[in-house]
Amino acid sequence: MNAITILYLITCYFINLSTGIREYKKEDVFRLREEVREMFQHAYDGYLKYAYPYDELRPLSCDGVDTWGSYSLTLIDALDTLAIMGNYTEFNRVVDIVLQKQNFDADINVSVFETNIRIIGGLLSAHLLSHKTGMKLEPGWPCNGPLLRLAEDVAQRLIAAFDTTTGMPYGTINLRSGVPPGETTVTCTAGVGTFIIEFGTLSRLTGDPLFEEVAYNALKALYHHKSPIGLVGNHIDVMTGRWTAQDAGIGGGVDSYFEYLVKGAILLEKPELMSMFREARQAIDKYLKKDDWYVWATMLRGHVTLPVFQSLESYWPGLLSLIGDTDTAMRIIHNYHSVWRQYGFTPEVYNLGTGEASSSRESYPLRPELIESIMYLYRETRDPILLQMGEDILRSIQHSARTQCGYATIKDVRDHRKEDRMESFFLSETTKYLYLLFDPDNFIHNPGISGTVINTPNGECIVDVGGYIFNTEAHPIDPTMLYCCHEARDGINISEIHRIYQILEEEDNIQFLTMMEGTIKINATGDAESKSQSIPNEVNNTVDSVQSSENKIDQNQVLIKTETRTGYVNIDGTEREKSKNESSIRDIVKEHIISYYNNTTNINSETKELDSPIDNITSEDELDDETDVEVDDIIIPQKLQETVSIQPPSVTKAKEVYKLLPKVIQDFLSSDWKQKPKCEPQHMLERIRKEKRYPDHPDVNEYKYLLTPAPSFLQRISIAGEFLNKKQLEM
Repeated sequence: MNAITILYLITCYFINLSTGIREYKKEDVFRLREEVREMFQHAYDGYLKYAYPYDELRPLSCDGVDTWGSYSLTLIDALDTLAIMGNYTEFNRVVDIVLQKQNFDADINVSVFETNIRIIGGLLSAHLLSHKTGMKLEPGWPCNGPLLRLAEDVAQRLIAAFDTTTGMPYGTINLRSGVPPGETTVTCTAGVGTFIIEFGTLSRLTGDPLFEEVAYNALKALYHHKSPIGLVGNHIDVMTGRWTAQDAGIGGGVDSYFEYLVKGAILLEKPELMSMFREARQAIDKYLKKDDWYVWATMLRGHVTLPVFQSLESYWPGLLSLIGDTDTAMRIIHNYHSVWRQYGFTPEVYNLGTGEASSSRESYPLRPELIESIMYLYRETRDPILLQMGEDILRSIQHSARTQCGYATIKDVRDHRKEDRMESFFLSETTKYLYLLFDPDNFIHNPGISGTVINTPNGECIVDVGGYIFNTEAHPIDPTMLYCCHEARDGINISEIHRIYQILEEEDNIQFLTMMEGTIKINATGDAESKSQSIPNEVNNTVDSVQSSENKIDQNQVLIKTETRTGYVNIDGTEREKSKNESSIRDIVKEHIISYYNNTTNINSETKELDSPIDNITSEDELDDETDVEVDDIIIPQKLQETVSIQPPSVTKAKEVYKLLPKVIQDFLSSDWKQKPKCEPQHMLERIRKEKRYPDHPDVNEYKYLLTPAPSFLQRISIAGEFLNKKQLEM
């Protein structure tokens, strides 16, 4: 061996030694995968043992605490991780628990953003993965199922947040009553633009266009409020559209807005969203990108305000990999990993000028963004240095964050002190992305080379083709599932659906009373039946007279107002032309009820204490029998003027009338529904469609933007066939 060869070998040895790149065999990768599985299991068992049913585990105190909504958040957030790791038995057991015990009808204020990404996203993902776990599926799955209904219930509780002048949602909602009184109208950009994945999935599965349209409208609102140079700020007033924080960046408060433009475009095949991102990225690269780092600048002029790197920005390289810009993504990921190597973790804020962690934001709450980007990039490049980055993260967490009960937030990356909190995203995201990095054969990574045919009410459907889209909480959505429910493509006209409380509005009181009278024949017994005997007899006479008219109506039918073409429908769903007979029925029934209350004798003057809201209707224990009463006094109590001598009916008769109402109406009357305006989702959707406040993007039909150089995410197009037809692909 000559001297030159020896010198070459020595040089190669020291190069490898300095770079520290090691070779990973398949058994090495699987060993790391099993270590991550054990990490997840340790934290998951700790939550079940010490924290459930609270939202989160406190890993130092070994107890639980409610944080985001008191709905066992960690359990729901971890569901699909169980499925991805193959623990189907535990997945099915936990689903049963969630379905039996979970009730979101609670008087609590919650974050609209967090509830959407963690709860709705977790339930939807578990619903779509349930066929892999052997769980018994309902007929019509994936367009039907208990987890889907639960997710829809939560989404319906969040919809009121979007009832604003701009279409951008409030940041907080009460799960029972809607937007809390005095709630601020200012919310962050991410809180406006992070709904299209979950809400779009809901609409495609259920066929109700409401969710997707309000989420899409919010995205268009942000797009049309961007600055003249193409940047968006950090916080905005959802009622006025005025930016209250004008710092532009890609990190906290903005991050998932950009993420959902790309992922929403791919998942729902909306090229205009991809075009919006392309425009945003041009402005970002021009004003915010500095030597493969990203800073914060003013949205109006692009002047740098904060030369810092935020841990939350680490999602960006992974996002670039989704659109095929792997070279740029790899350069950025090396910068971000250098910060990790400096401290063993990435601090929340890292000052690029000083090269140190910010003294006020030096914690690491077990965030997943860096490992998320590493997983995406390794799936595209198979570069072993990415495996080493992942192992560095695994070693740091195992060494400094592990506790007897779980894994703890690092309070200060400089000395690795712990904080008593383990957020739910550690089980939902951090461990999941680490596991998927070291499990290249997982079904999630299917590049579109295989699929499964399932039978649905709409015929055969191809699923499991791959291309899973993760929401910002790492809950995977199978795009092929959305196309199993074909009715969702065209949507349904929900304007024909009407909420029951509208029957109680002033113009609908008489229709409501006809429902009450129909109930008398079936439910009224004893004294109540004898005292109200005149009502059904008189109503029968009224119905007989109405049957002689051109529009014959069954006496058992209830006329409920809906917004159909003709204005009204019968209870069997058939339309009825609005005619003068309707007003005559209203007058006749009203006259009979007024006559009944004003002419009835032998009223029991003794009053009893009532356990119902009818107590509030009367102000005296005994009322004059000769008092005239209007029917509206019964249904809509109003404050009487001092000069008016008319009094409402006695407590006894009011109690009898109250008991005749269907229970759902009694419950509604018991609430304070008259004290605040209500959000009517159908009206909100119709207003959005009618106003067209934000015009469609000019690239709405530019499907070429969906054909990115990232084949592993889009090869499913060639297999499913139905995603993009030839006409759409014509350029």
